[in-house]
Amino acid sequence: MPAATLVLPGLGTSPGSSAVAAVPDPVLVWNVHAGEAAIAACLAPVDNPLHESRMYAIMHIAIHDGLNAIDRRSRPYEFDEEGDAGASPDATVAAAAHRVLVQLISELPAELTSGACKAAGVASAEQAFVDELALIPAGAAKTAGIALGERAAAAILGLRAEDGAVGPFLNFACPTADDTEAGEYQCTPGTPFIVFESWENVIPFVLHDSGQFRPGPPYRVTSRKYTADYDEIKALGGDGVITPSARTEDQTEIALYWFESSPLKWNRVARVISAEQGLDPWENARLFGLLNIALADGYIAMVDAKNHYNYWRPVTAIQQGDDDDNRSTVGDPTWTPLRGTPPDQDYPSGHSIEGGAAAEVLKQFFGTDRITFEDCSMTLPAGSTCMDPFPVLRTYSSFSQAAQENAVSRVYIGFHFRHATEEGIWYGRHIGKRAANLFFRPVH
Repeated sequence: MPAATLVLPGLGTSPGSSAVAAVPDPVLVWNVHAGEAAIAACLAPVDNPLHESRMYAIMHIAIHDGLNAIDRRSRPYEFDEEGDAGASPDATVAAAAHRVLVQLISELPAELTSGACKAAGVASAEQAFVDELALIPAGAAKTAGIALGERAAAAILGLRAEDGAVGPFLNFACPTADDTEAGEYQCTPGTPFIVFESWENVIPFVLHDSGQFRPGPPYRVTSRKYTADYDEIKALGGDGVITPSARTEDQTEIALYWFESSPLKWNRVARVISAEQGLDPWENARLFGLLNIALADGYIAMVDAKNHYNYWRPVTAIQQGDDDDNRSTVGDPTWTPLRGTPPDQDYPSGHSIEGGAAAEVLKQFFGTDRITFEDCSMTLPAGSTCMDPFPVLRTYSSFSQAAQENAVSRVYIGFHFRHATEEGIWYGRHIGKRAANLFFRPVH
């Protein structure tokens, strides 16, 4: 498979990275294609990371279990078949990924995804399948690989067919100031609904249940710690137009750099590191399987905790800061965050959960936290994104450093109190560690 398939603007290894090299690996190739299909289907880079994460997780389970049937190197997740040593790995991966992507994009809920978006996503996956199959020589190995990939995909799709990801996903009975007490969630400005409350009912991939590692409660609105978090985000999280902000230029770059979908971002990071470390397809199948089941469960756990604590967002808290029973908070009725606040609760930060889960999986897989890497972003200003000729790159010396910056970005963008981000990292690390310790374990 040609190396050019991997070096795709914004989705392949980061431009300028030493990881841009010849890596004929079908797992990485289809990880790229999944990101392309997610963008075409209007899931990424910012619209619907929950369905995106579920799609990646199911796809990479199918890929892992399909390759495992050719050469058993780690424990399967669902499809436990052996004896297909003659099947083409490239064809197996392509068929498994294609089957999952087409089915799950076709099934995206109409309340969140237009018919045009679904059609574009399916077309992206279909074209990728045609292109990749054309590179594989005809013969028995190709035929066997396609059949094997289809069976691996059918197994995990069957297991997840009734996993609770059915909605409804928009709740228009959204509370207002008249319905709530200080500290309780209210509709975020401009959004007359709560999104994804039902996602806590999705059956986890890794966890016993969605509340397994639920953190303790958020700060009381009258506490000193709350006041410190309130003052920090009020000063740093404004849009700089309606609301003055004390953010530095670097802090603004951090806010926008990490704004993109966590599944899109952390899969790209993993591709960069995989290429640098020279992993083979079976190692990549295990790595991306672990990463994506942890990320998928991060969102399931996130919604459970958000629903449980039902804590208000900073934009509501600051606009109503003079009526919160805290004499130390000063309200600003016109306070406006750098980007529009998502229509769900503050605590804990899902973005931070995702970063903690990804960092922990990568640390556990590679046996160290301290691997240096650089990456681009899909959500920086035009001219500096992954899709541009000269993207802005940020460099990290460890996975935990990246997770910490990812978390604090949600303060800089005006979405979350710091406590929500700190607890989010902790929450995600527990999920990532459980995934790495219990799933896809090497058989030797």
